[in-house]
Formats: sequence, structure tokens, C-alpha cells
Amino acid sequence: MIIPDQNRLGRLTAVFRRQFGGTPSRLFSSPGRAEIVGNHTDHQGGRVLVSAISCDILCLAEPRSDGIVEIVSEHHGPIRFSVGDLSGREREKGKSVALARGVMYRLAEMGYSFGGFSAVTDSVIFRGAGVSSSAAFEVLVAELVNRLYCGGKITPLEKAAAAQFAENVYFGKPCGLLDQSGVAFGGLNRIDFGKPSPAVERVPAPAGYRLVLVNTGGSHAALTSHYADIRREMGEVAAAFGKSVLGEVPFGDFLKEIPDLRKRTSDRAIVRAFHFYEENRRVDEAARALCAGDIPRFLRQVRESGESSLAYLQNCFVPGELAQPIVLALKMSASLSDGACRMMGGGFAGAVLAFCREGTERRYGAEMARVFGRENVYYTDLREEGTTEIEMPRQRM
Repeated sequence: MIIPDQNRLGRLTAVFRRQFGGTPSRLFSSPGRAEIVGNHTDHQGGRVLVSAISCDILCLAEPRSDGIVEIVSEHHGPIRFSVGDLSGREREKGKSVALARGVMYRLAEMGYSFGGFSAVTDSVIFRGAGVSSSAAFEVLVAELVNRLYCGGKITPLEKAAAAQFAENVYFGKPCGLLDQSGVAFGGLNRIDFGKPSPAVERVPAPAGYRLVLVNTGGSHAALTSHYADIRREMGEVAAAFGKSVLGEVPFGDFLKEIPDLRKRTSDRAIVRAFHFYEENRRVDEAARALCAGDIPRFLRQVRESGESSLAYLQNCFVPGELAQPIVLALKMSASLSDGACRMMGGGFAGAVLAFCREGTERRYGAEMARVFGRENVYYTDLREEGTTEIEMPRQRM
């Protein structure tokens, strides 16, 4: 059960009253997400283990009758547009308004009808730590439409798909469906993107461990080409077999054709394809271990995932750069954490994830803070609920 902090809710209510007048009655929460195992597999029809985590965007909202969507946030400029004009705009690319408009455009294409709303948001999702604040916002917009106008009929997968569309087409950032799915479904899930419709299997969280995220720094702004190279190179290997994604190519066929693949693509593309196949196996093994209560076996898959990203996917550092904060954080974590650690997300810059045994997470965090700064160490837990409407608590007078 999600119980929002009263002080936080009080501040958000005051903003709503100043901006829109009246007292809001609808309250929503949209979480961040953590990629547990399955690095750069979703866009190739692979498998992932992903969880919602206990940082969120809190939102107060009310429907309105004039067809206008207006969203006010402390962290972003105000958003305002009409549901009667949801077409994309080139000038909005890279901005939050593109995400909101794109989500609603896609939901309308899916056949859902809706009006406008007024909303205010407050985010405590860790910035720069790769936990998908953009996906949390996108899925939040879909859930506002879902609850305010559609009677809760929009499925988590439809919300995730609309969010991915908005990010790919309206915002202009290529991404798979992992982030949005983790936010929309909530809990810890094994997701198979190789099915015609992604297959989602809930698995139990590892008991006795807390999650610590370390933002190692660095901007993602100049890294888009590096992310695109991963997808492009994996696609080159798939294309050599006449397929669009690696998930359509059996591992045995791939292995047999490596001599020919070296003539048609690069060695780096081949080792990145190896990572894809082996990462899928690790996802399955980690899920089986959690279902069996075998935490050491689960943690071993997390560690091996991190090692593979470093050695074979090669997205833990920017090629040619001497600054390698993710590699440094991984090396430190391997010595300090009594659980497991790995790089999380797109890579090249960003966050390291560590599972620490309960009671040891503060010691680990303190040592990482000495190098990366106290403000870049985040303690969190896996969260059962995805993006959802929550009961409005009675506030203190």
C-alpha cells in the first residue's frame, strides 16, 4: 500500500490550489524502475528482469471540461495543450510536452476517448541515476487518462506501448519497451519481448537485501550515437540471417556462422550478439533462482550480467575516454558489497546498482559517497505497485 508523505502531499495541494483553484480529489503515483538483469536485450526481442522501485512522481489531478491538458511541475516548465490537437511538433522534440502529447495521441489511435485535465506533479525519482523518470512521467499521463476517463480499462501493456511511442516518435529518443513496462506493471517481473505480445511473469523479490544506486556522473547528451551503435550492430548480425532482431536468430545458427559474420560485420558486433544470447539465459536463470528462493544463485546472475556488459557489450565506458566512472564504481562495489553489483541502463555514463544485505547498505553507501558524492548515493527498495491511482489520505488540519 502506498502512503504518501503528508508534508509532500500538503505542498502539492497548495500548488494545485494556487494554480487551478479548488481542492483536488484524485491522487496518483508513478514509480521509477530498476533493470535487474537484461541489459540491451529488449530492443532485440529478448528477455529482461525489471522492477519498479520506491521513488516516484506524485500527482494530484482533476478532469476538466474545456479539453485542455495542463500539467504543472517543479522540475519542468508548464505543459498546456488541447486534446483536440495532438499532432506532433518538431519544436517540441526533447521536451516533456512531447511525451504527454505523444502518449495521448497514441491512446486516441488505440480507440480511447478522453478529455482534458489539470495536474500538478512532484518527483523524487533520482536524477541522473538511470531509473527512468521519463518513463514514469509518460506512464503517469496514460494512467491519468485511464482513471479519469476510461474506467481503468487501459491495460499496463497498452500504457507502456503508448509511452514508448511518445518517447520514440514525439520526443525523438530511440528506446525499447523495458523502462515503460517496468513502470506500468510494477513488482519484479521477467518479461519476454520475443512474443507477439510481451509475456510478463511476476517473480518474488530477493528477501533480505536492499538496493543501492550510485550515480557515477557524466552527461548522456552526447552519447546517443553510442546507444544507437549497440542496436545497429546487433541488427547487423540479425540482418545477416535475414531477420530484423537477434531474438529471431537461433543461437546455434549464430555460432555456426561466425566465420562468415566476421566478413559481413565487425568483431564488436559479434561479441555484442554473444552478450545478448547469454544475457537472455541469465534472465531465465535469475528468475528460476528467485522462484526457488535461491538468493546466492540469483546474485551470481546479477554479477555475471555486469561482467558481460563490461567485457562484451562494452557500454561501461566511452570509447577513447580516460574518465571511466562506471568501471571505477564497479571495481569498488565488487570489493565493498556483500551481494552483487552491475551497471544499469543504457550505459556509457550513469548508474551502478548494488544488492546489499540488509544492515550493510549504509556502510557500502558511505564508501561510495566518498568518491562519487553523498548526493549521488540512493537507497531504495523494490515496489509492488506500478503506476496507479491511490487513496487520498485525510490531511492534518
